[in-house]
Amino acid sequence: MKVRLQTTQSQQLVLTPQLRQALRLLQMSAPELEAEVAAAVESNPLLDWVEPAPIGTPDTLPADGFDPGSTDAPASAGELVDADTGAPWDGSEPAGWNQHDHARRSGGTDANGDGSAAERIAQVDSLQDHLLWQLHLSPLSARDARIGTALIDAIDEDGYLRESLDAIAEQLPRELAADPDEILAVLHCLQRFDPAGVAARDLGECLALQLHLLPDDTPGLALARSITEGPLARLPRIGVEGMAQELGTTAEATAVAVQLLRSLDPRPGAQIGELPRDTYVLPDVVIWRQQGVWQAALARSSMPRVGVHRGYERMIGHASAADASYLRGHLQEARWLLKNLQARGDTLLKVVRCLLREQAAFLEYGPQALRPLTLREVATEVGLHESTVSRAVAGKYAHTPRGTMALRAFFASGVASDGGGEASSTAIQAMIRGLIGAEDPRRPLSDARLAASLKAAGVPVARRTVAKYREAMHVAPSHGRVRIG
Repeated sequence: MKVRLQTTQSQQLVLTPQLRQALRLLQMSAPELEAEVAAAVESNPLLDWVEPAPIGTPDTLPADGFDPGSTDAPASAGELVDADTGAPWDGSEPAGWNQHDHARRSGGTDANGDGSAAERIAQVDSLQDHLLWQLHLSPLSARDARIGTALIDAIDEDGYLRESLDAIAEQLPRELAADPDEILAVLHCLQRFDPAGVAARDLGECLALQLHLLPDDTPGLALARSITEGPLARLPRIGVEGMAQELGTTAEATAVAVQLLRSLDPRPGAQIGELPRDTYVLPDVVIWRQQGVWQAALARSSMPRVGVHRGYERMIGHASAADASYLRGHLQEARWLLKNLQARGDTLLKVVRCLLREQAAFLEYGPQALRPLTLREVATEVGLHESTVSRAVAGKYAHTPRGTMALRAFFASGVASDGGGEASSTAIQAMIRGLIGAEDPRRPLSDARLAASLKAAGVPVARRTVAKYREAMHVAPSHGRVRIG
């Protein structure tokens, strides 16, 4: 058989840089997004800042229009506006904002005393916080949740579980004795959390977890999975050709699989790090009530106003071949950034409006009215993956009549009530706080009496659960709350 070289042309679907950029932008908070866009404007001559429209003037699309299904982005991403009112939020109180309601329901002004959302210090959001939040919303038993907490504590900043399951078993309390198989079952639950690839025990497992989320028709997927199952560590030494020989396949097919692996994130935990202590909250969305209906719009800080530099764009038709190629490359990058900014805003608004529909009572009456709501429920309603919803709310804040609050505050796990429904853990904590606030300071309520009061109100909660919630609220036990005189 004669050996010959042959070139072929084919279309391939991989995790493109544009898709990775879209996922990264969705994960970012408002300050991070602003820094990312500023860096892009600095490095790309085809991007330029766009002057904001006068307050009260609705944003308009460019004259040539914008087809959401096309690969081009609008000339200016602008800040997205509420579809019902058409008015962008500029930091002032929106129409329909009831400041008296705000003060009455929240017990005063904003958390820092002056009502300014931009001057509130951000809460630290570590990888462990992010994972524990998802664990809290997972349908696991109390025992499995405690095992999950121990596993999360052992995950390093890169997102890997470096300790063996035997070591984790030895560290568990005596009353929580579990064998490695039981711990492994809980670990598999954690490995479905966001970010994709977290809680892996080595690089191969990390990449395999990310591959599991890709469509089955992704080119090179099956071969990439085979590489992660064993020969991955030898790839740097033997190269694509050697890997192809070892797997008994062609160099071209192996190259596609290797390219797919290189597009994944080997350090998923690094996506979520602690914020500096002097980081301030910039709200990503603003929520207000207008004519009895809760409305939402993206804040100006959540959608930096950038657009294509029309001067450089017009130069493409008159420049030399080399210069035109350079400008076209940057033009495509600019259009992808604008398109991904638009997609980020659309996704964020879609999720927030779902939260408004599900948790209107929470905004109306406070934490005691927060109903159980999980990532899976929201993902099902808006037609997105759970990890996408998690990215959309991670590190995001909303400016509301009740002050500035994290979007995570709209989620809560549930406890079955006597009425046949569920009461959220946040609502139960609010009930406990109310009971303690009304108690006789000379005879504070014990955890058992608090549990009895909750049961009488139709929420049967065990004494140990009351103790757990009380400790989470940093409230002392009854003997530490005694006040005489």
